[in-house]
Amino acid sequence: MIKQGLTYEEHEIGAAYETGGRTVTEADICAFVNLCGFNEPLFYDMEYVATSSVFKGKPAPGAFTFCLSEGLVMQTGLIHGTGMSYLGSDIKIVSPVLVGDTLRVRVVITDKRETKKPDRGIVSYRHEVLNHRGELVLEAAIKRMIKRKTTPAA
Repeated sequence: MIKQGLTYEEHEIGAAYETGGRTVTEADICAFVNLCGFNEPLFYDMEYVATSSVFKGKPAPGAFTFCLSEGLVMQTGLIHGTGMSYLGSDIKIVSPVLVGDTLRVRVVITDKRETKKPDRGIVSYRHEVLNHRGELVLEAAIKRMIKRKTTPAA
């Protein structure tokens, strides 16, 4: 884990990073579903899943997959102490995540730009969430406000 995140200047377009892995458990999905109110039978009724679902196991909500992936990115330390704001994303759910799947995130820096304020910049990333079989399950284009190393002279 990186102890100090990358500053705006240290973000190099094209650089890629990979997170550690995290196996999704039934308890994870239950906690998320209950906390967030995802009271859909698909996420808590195994009889419904067995008889009426297209999935061959208990699926996780796409929002859970995104949140878990964000946590994995945070755990790398990549933006620890330098991330100022999450500015938004374009998220695409590609495949289901089921109990027992282990996820990792590949983070690629795709763009960056300065702002009017000299203490920060905007960095764009592509997050590719992969399961333990190397299959893409979610991809996201994310923008964050990142601290600059030093304030440039005016």
